[in-house]
Amino acid sequence: MRIDIVTAFPEYFYSPLEVGLMRRALEHGYLKVELHNLRDYSENKHGKIDDYPYSGGPGMVLQAPPILKTVEELGKNLPYKPEIILFSSTGIPLNSSLAEDLSNREGLLIICGHYEGIDERVKESLSPLEISLGDYIISGGEAASLILIEAIARFIPGIISEESLEEESFAENLLEYPQYTRPVECEGLTVPNILISGNHNKFKRWMMKESLKRTLVLRPDLLKKRSLSKDDLITIKEIISEIISLVDGLNSPN
Repeated sequence: MRIDIVTAFPEYFYSPLEVGLMRRALEHGYLKVELHNLRDYSENKHGKIDDYPYSGGPGMVLQAPPILKTVEELGKNLPYKPEIILFSSTGIPLNSSLAEDLSNREGLLIICGHYEGIDERVKESLSPLEISLGDYIISGGEAASLILIEAIARFIPGIISEESLEEESFAENLLEYPQYTRPVECEGLTVPNILISGNHNKFKRWMMKESLKRTLVLRPDLLKKRSLSKDDLITIKEIISEIISLVDGLNSPN
């Protein structure tokens, strides 16, 4: 898979793409990332790519011509039409399902906004897929691009194991169960006895129960998307019963 990134700050990506998951994906050829400096496509001799907004508000707005020219030139050299992506507060929320869907595309072209935003005519001309990472503000699309790329890369065959994918949070609309490792005791806190019992059947039962418990308490909306099995329903009833017992115990007089 190939991902092209249009940005005013290509150096932002140098270090993140050289470590961990991204480095392995690039070195083994599972993923190819190309950076394109927006200033190289400016018609201004000083490489200017922004200007004051007509609205008279604060800050600067990225101009449409450099962006449109960049996309046009890239389109001439690609054997396929990439999905154009723009980060926006009005975009669809990024989730695991969207990341998996995008991982199946031949290529993506990400336009990194900056400053006060991008001239609206970029959207009108390119009709990009607009994505939102949440209800908060960051300085530009560079950080958002890295998050999107890593979310997508996890679904590209060969980068991580199928087993790891299946057990991660949001797989099958469940949050992941708690994880522990050695030592057994740390500052008075211990690993749950069941995990050091050696009983693998109990392991699986505990992991599913903890996933359901976390999801029920923290993200009940995910359970609405899950096809609950008979065992799931039995476990959920058990969890609810335990919670009710806990609450009753807290309300009981000493």
